[in-house]
Amino acid sequence: MSTSIRDPLARAARPLLQVDDLKKHFPIKAGFFGGTTGNVYAVDGVSFHVDKGETLSLVGESGCGKSTVGKTLLRLYHPTSGQVVLDGQRIDDLSESKLRPVRRRIGVVFQDPFSSLNPRMRVRDLLAEPIRNYGLAKNSAELDARLHKLMDTVRLPRDALGRFPHEFSGGQRQRICIARALAGEPELIICDEAVSALDVSVKAQIVNLLQDLQKELGLALLFISHDLAIVEHMTHRVAVMYLGKIVEIAPKRSLFAAPKHPYTEALLSAVPVPEPGMARQRVILKGDVPSPIKPPSGCRFHTRCPYVFDRCKTDEPRLQQTEPGQWAACHLHDLPAEQNPLRRGMAAAA
Repeated sequence: MSTSIRDPLARAARPLLQVDDLKKHFPIKAGFFGGTTGNVYAVDGVSFHVDKGETLSLVGESGCGKSTVGKTLLRLYHPTSGQVVLDGQRIDDLSESKLRPVRRRIGVVFQDPFSSLNPRMRVRDLLAEPIRNYGLAKNSAELDARLHKLMDTVRLPRDALGRFPHEFSGGQRQRICIARALAGEPELIICDEAVSALDVSVKAQIVNLLQDLQKELGLALLFISHDLAIVEHMTHRVAVMYLGKIVEIAPKRSLFAAPKHPYTEALLSAVPVPEPGMARQRVILKGDVPSPIKPPSGCRFHTRCPYVFDRCKTDEPRLQQTEPGQWAACHLHDLPAEQNPLRRGMAAAA
């Protein structure tokens, strides 16, 4: 079965972003003048799509490659192979000069709002820079109008334009980062752990702001996070990554109600549940995540999987449809239903 996004996941309408078999391998150098001794397989064949106005969350443990996916889409890293198509235009192989006008269509909000902002620049200059770079204001009056609109959009007072980043709280700084991401009038915003450095109450405010902006501006969001409680609140679909690969992708409701991959099951079992007696049965994974320098043969999760059997150690599973709209890369789904522990667990929960 092909790993192309077109097989399991694409819709009849053209998606805004389509990623097909994306790989990013980092070479390992032996000394200052030495040659390459191997690779770090940070992203190793990832496929997904994001529709216009949709939120797709990319989740997984630290080190699984989800932030590398975001940076590769932004061309902060050049992809090793694969295709990235934005609204019908392939962008992964564009030269820097041809990529420049495309960059404004993708905004980004990084994890740490303080290190993302130049401490020597006032907010006005931070926001004016992309507007000038993309030629979106013909004169100072248009520039001021755009700056004021950005402040209104992210719910900050207009006099904040004259202040420096250190004069704001963490949540306010993240609002400034969101304003900067919006300055180029993008269609897609990549949020790379955009709320993980914030206090709980501030997280909720920023998530609500992103949802409001999505409705007001028709934005698509690629929301990279390890916080499944936040993801459940704001996303439409979820893609789960493990050691450089997507192991499950599904609509939010389907994935949280009935995960189809043992790794997803383990992640969800660790999510706190506010109501007593409603928590999932905890799944404790043994061992550590294998090294991305030398991933295990077969299924990359087999070294920690509680349901592993012989085939898992030799054959790499491909994404296959388990339910309408829900896909998982797991050999358990080739077994009869009565032998599949994931299905037995779902039946018991029902």
